[in-house]
Amino acid sequence: MKKLINDPEQVVQEMLSGFVAAYPKLVKQVPNTSVVVREESPVQGKVGLVSGGGSGHEPSHAGFVGKGMLDGAVAGEVFTSPTPDQVLEAIKAVDGGKGVLLIIKNYTGDVLNFEMAAELAEMESINVAKVIVNDDVAVENSTYTTGRRGIAGTVFVHKITGAVAETGASLEEVEAVANKVIQNVRTMGMALTPCTVPAAGKPSFTIGETEMEIGMGIHGEPGIERSEIQSADEITEALLTKVLDDLNLEENSEVAVLINGLGATPLLELYIVNNKVSQILKEKNIHVHETFIGEYMTSIEMAGCSISLLKLDEQLKELLDASANTAAFRK
Repeated sequence: MKKLINDPEQVVQEMLSGFVAAYPKLVKQVPNTSVVVREESPVQGKVGLVSGGGSGHEPSHAGFVGKGMLDGAVAGEVFTSPTPDQVLEAIKAVDGGKGVLLIIKNYTGDVLNFEMAAELAEMESINVAKVIVNDDVAVENSTYTTGRRGIAGTVFVHKITGAVAETGASLEEVEAVANKVIQNVRTMGMALTPCTVPAAGKPSFTIGETEMEIGMGIHGEPGIERSEIQSADEITEALLTKVLDDLNLEENSEVAVLINGLGATPLLELYIVNNKVSQILKEKNIHVHETFIGEYMTSIEMAGCSISLLKLDEQLKELLDASANTAAFRK
């Protein structure tokens, strides 16, 4: 194992310390926790937004903490759900009096632990609502999941829900917008190489030198097909076709596109993927409002990518365009 680390057991805390040291005007760490919150938290008179999950997906989730997006993010160990008490600390740290919305990716451990934290928070008289993101169209059930997995499309949920929360909307209104995004976002990914969890010291799965896996999850969960590697255009068409089939877009629909790298994919290759995405959408008379390309939700050092489409209406478009100031997403 070759990794730029010190102690495999300390990677999360050292990562968080380094992150907070880099962005002191944006974020702060809740003492003795793995929770990062907005520097001015709690923001009074605003619904607080909390997301999180296992580490190894950076910049998710702490990279999206800041004005216009999340109020707090809680980091578990690598590929491991944060504990309920850590999530509870995040809820308490961002509660500004209007309640807190938990944005949960659909993994069994995350769902159970965030829901338990919500119950504990409500015992302390904090009003909590929850939404579950399940944008992955690859598989219905997986190693970590009952139902579809939550992957890179979650970034759109963070952005748009964060924008509506900044307007002073109620918890019910913020929750409704979050669910609207979830209903209209779909993602599919693929992998070229495995990744190595530091504490394990060896790749989490094996994949041949000339192989790829379509539908691979962000923790290395199996996809729908393993085959010989194909060209970028062929891979892109396979991913995008599945997304389009599930989203049922009509002609003249308007979308936002997210081409997400999984940690070891050069921007050069992501732009090649987007070249084909833009061609296919143009041929289908689907209009692209905005495209985001880069690393938003990674899988340590996995090579591969995912494609997300968000179907837009005027409300979602306006909220997507609203300003945001976080370490990993600025508008």
